[in-house]
Amino acid sequence: MRLQRALARAGVASRRAAEALITEGRVLVNGEPATLGMSVTPGRDAVTVDGKRIDAPAPATWYLLHKPSGTLTSKSDPHGRPTVFALVPKDPGLTYVGRLDYLTEGALLLTTDGAMAHRLTHPSSEVERSYAAYVRGDVQAAVRALRQGVELEDGPVVAKEVSATPEGHGHWRLDVTLTEGRNREVRRVCEALGLDVQRLVRERFGPITLGKLPRGECRPLTKRELHLIYAV
Repeated sequence: MRLQRALARAGVASRRAAEALITEGRVLVNGEPATLGMSVTPGRDAVTVDGKRIDAPAPATWYLLHKPSGTLTSKSDPHGRPTVFALVPKDPGLTYVGRLDYLTEGALLLTTDGAMAHRLTHPSSEVERSYAAYVRGDVQAAVRALRQGVELEDGPVVAKEVSATPEGHGHWRLDVTLTEGRNREVRRVCEALGLDVQRLVRERFGPITLGKLPRGECRPLTKRELHLIYAV
């Protein structure tokens, strides 16, 4: 974990203020002056600020869930509908990284690292999200439009990548990669283009792919996936 992030998670200061503490020489790691950009291992490295030992933050928890259709991306629902939190371990502080709407299924990340969740979903990060939409309609025209830009009420949408594959009998698989997380963005684009969406699956969020994870199941991220997430 980057030192300034560890200090922020331990409640010492914001990341920017933590950087200032480091450059001022007020932070030691294992008795040696810290440097910007260095990494520490919580629970192993001794970190002090102005001579005071800093308790190591617990490592963040990360899960990948294959969200099924018919579940809410929410902590609870007053109408009693099932939520994604019934499908994952009950870790304190767990939050989702970007919503999927009630009928959309696929890759949903959950973490106890709220700061990183915010960073991954902020528009400035331009984290890619890849979807497979199973649709009917004039898909070839839709592909051309998505490459040029589709105007929605909250601004234009231009796909970073888009392709279509015929499934037979008028059905198509439309693969779309976007770098925004606007509410129901893919469904609204399809509606604007006259496409009938029969199923929508998010297959990738940033560097994390759904793979063969069964619907309704979750798993912890691997060490490699965690490295990729924190490199975003």
